Amino acid sequence: MKNKIILLICVMMLFLTGCSEKRTKIVLHTGFAKDEVFRIEEMSCSLPEMMVYLTTTQSRYEKVYGERIWDTNLEGITLEENMKDMVLAQLSQIKAMNLLAIQEQVELNSEEKGKVKEAAEAFYETLSKEERKVLGVDKDLIERLYREYAVANKVYYHIIKDVNPEVSDDEARTITVDHILIKTYSLDENNQKVEYDSEKKHEAFLRAQEVLAKAQSGVSFDSLIATYNEDDQSQYSFRKGEMNIGFETTAFNLGKGEISDIVETEYGYHIIKCITTFNREETDANKIVIVEKKREEIFGERYTQFASKLTKAVNEELWEKITLVKDVEIDTSEFFEIYREYLQDAFSIEWEY
Repeated sequence: MKNKIILLICVMMLFLTGCSEKRTKIVLHTGFAKDEVFRIEEMSCSLPEMMVYLTTTQSRYEKVYGERIWDTNLEGITLEENMKDMVLAQLSQIKAMNLLAIQEQVELNSEEKGKVKEAAEAFYETLSKEERKVLGVDKDLIERLYREYAVANKVYYHIIKDVNPEVSDDEARTITVDHILIKTYSLDENNQKVEYDSEKKHEAFLRAQEVLAKAQSGVSFDSLIATYNEDDQSQYSFRKGEMNIGFETTAFNLGKGEISDIVETEYGYHIIKCITTFNREETDANKIVIVEKKREEIFGERYTQFASKLTKAVNEELWEKITLVKDVEIDTSEFFEIYREYLQDAFSIEWEY
């Protein structure tokens, strides 16, 4: 079976919100062009570039959560400020990845350049005259944005192209279990865990033993769940690395229909019944996720090593003046959708397992 991995926006955001941005050296100075927001080495970001990304993100948020979302405030920091920082980080990484592409000698070929031009023209046509004016964009600027985004995607795949770790069925398989939890804690008025004292914990253990004895004698596990389970959930599906290690180890060693002994975790005493031990479709899907995660980790190490040596200068005076567009006529949100329409298959990787 062959599968394709398509680099989505969230993959790039994984790195730009992580340690790579923190390690980039930031230098503040006044030698900026009038609309220059920041500079990383010889790469520069203009105000219109920033506004395309900022307005696109703003529109996507508002379509889901409504315009009043910007009233949200977390510990004195507005969502608008958070989003500005996120977009700054996103564009910073794209610029840095273009510098990395130069070092790696990664360039777009003629076909890719043609698709970039088509995407730019398509997006530009979605903008009204008012939107073009407010954002301060022309076709050349939109094409540059798409070209840099495409190069960032291409250098990502260039670095991970030979990374194809083997993932076993056991590492990738998902199992499903039912369980009964007898808690060894309570919650205080602040919803914080308060561990039982030794006497109450012993009582919980005796209750767990009672449940186990009934399960082993043939009493319906479903009826025992209904009577004794103190968890909000009675069934879990998971693969290795996703649950408490004690719970997980026991669960993965059960055969279908088998019931465990009492397993203690930080939550209390569990009795586990295995429902399914293997699903081919889920296992194959998990392999894709695991391989991509490993590829992201390898790229992250390479990118962080490179980005930590770069110098970024931010035009603080201009940055403080940048705000969201409060005009209902400005509603552009298709920048990334059009990119995917024209270029999502350009840099994907195929592998067999």
